[in-house]
Amino acid sequence: MTAAPGAPLTVIHATTRTLDETRPQAEAVLVGGGRVLAAGSREDVAAQDPRARVLDHRDLILTPGLAEAHVHLVSYGFSLSELNLHGARSVPEVQARVAQRAMNTPAGTWIRGGGFLLSELGLSDYPTAALLDEVSPHHPVLLYSRDMHLSWANSLALRLAGVTEATPDPEGGRIVRPLGTLLESASGLVARVRPTPSEAEYLSAAKAGADDLAARGYVSAHTMAFEPVEAPRAVQLLAQRGELPLRVWATLPHDRLAHARDLGLRLTPGGLFQWGGVKFFADGALGSRTAWLHAPGFADGSGTGMPLDPPELIRERGREALELGLTPVTHAIGDRANTEVLDVYDALRPLAAEQGVRLRIEHAQHLRSQDIPRFRGLTASVQPIHLQADGPMIRELLPHLEGTSYPFRSLKAAGAILAFGSDAPVAPPEYRANFAAAITRRDDAGQPLAASEALTEEEVLWAHTRGPALAAGWDDEGIIRPGARAAFTLWDRVGGTARALVL
Repeated sequence: MTAAPGAPLTVIHATTRTLDETRPQAEAVLVGGGRVLAAGSREDVAAQDPRARVLDHRDLILTPGLAEAHVHLVSYGFSLSELNLHGARSVPEVQARVAQRAMNTPAGTWIRGGGFLLSELGLSDYPTAALLDEVSPHHPVLLYSRDMHLSWANSLALRLAGVTEATPDPEGGRIVRPLGTLLESASGLVARVRPTPSEAEYLSAAKAGADDLAARGYVSAHTMAFEPVEAPRAVQLLAQRGELPLRVWATLPHDRLAHARDLGLRLTPGGLFQWGGVKFFADGALGSRTAWLHAPGFADGSGTGMPLDPPELIRERGREALELGLTPVTHAIGDRANTEVLDVYDALRPLAAEQGVRLRIEHAQHLRSQDIPRFRGLTASVQPIHLQADGPMIRELLPHLEGTSYPFRSLKAAGAILAFGSDAPVAPPEYRANFAAAITRRDDAGQPLAASEALTEEEVLWAHTRGPALAAGWDDEGIIRPGARAAFTLWDRVGGTARALVL
């Protein structure tokens, strides 16, 4: 591998973990033209170009660049300025935070936020609008649960949306009575009457989200659908302007697939922005009690959850996606949802193999043991950080699935490609939490969850670098070897902090 004639070359001195089985360790890396040219000893690399500039990071560890395999990039950017309810431990604490924001917000202005969990608030039932009315009667309020599958609105927000006790449940959603909580698509009834952000606001949010990830040490991200069309448009514009600090693999919602096909959209490799997948939702989430489960369902008697996109729809549109070279990407959290998606994917495997596409399941959180071997050859895009908050809920609500919840080691042994992310803004894009959760398997209560499913540090690093690259079809990323993209993460040996290095 050679660089363009006359292009300046760079040598990086660092303790290097390449993730290349043919040369796992190196002391130096030679880079030119945005590509790795060589990796090896300092002497051997220096001999290839004695005039190359040297970046001396011998006190640091160099690895392939971190990837965030599941993020809602623009929504995350917006969330950075919204009301943060992560860590709230009671309804009064939520009320206090809402009241504080209301005091500093002009009357009539929407208050939007999120990050709470019903279980952490000590609630056994869904919250009502009246609880928010007590502290914010003059501001419409819309708060999302951490999993984004439930929202909590006050009476003013519901009134502006025209939602009453007599409003019928929308398809794929439920309006909880007494009013206040909206499940799945019902949240859209209120969200659609909020002021629409301007193009400039979308662009600002996209930049904020991308810059935040880059500052944390990430070099690429997979941004999922479940955002307005303006969101990926803003990310594309950043790429066109040369202001995108990450390589982005994007998915579009399945209901826009026909429009995309008519416009000629296909797999578009190259550049920092790439359309790569089509997103489906097989079910909801654990915390909102909308994950789709096999019987006996939730242990508190709240049922078996809520199926969303029907399997036959996933099969039909998944085939259309594959014909365009795009990856079917399906959210599946409950064990029934995963079974149904695996059934669909079994039917799609021949076409996927023909197209060179790896089928992909997002979350894969709670599985039946007999379904785990069926993940062979698939991408399991998982978020270890969620284990920390979910552990207590799993023991309470899904005790019969405790041993096969977040089954990372079993999925790996079955031949799945693990790709780690956070689902930000559902959880912060914090790689240290992913490392801790996947290695220790301890939740926020300090209790272990299926300890035998723990991974090693090297395996977690692979799942945060090479795994996401393979999931996106990028053979040139997540590894340090000649020809690979010169996108690295530098790690402090003591604090474990990271920063991106893209040359």
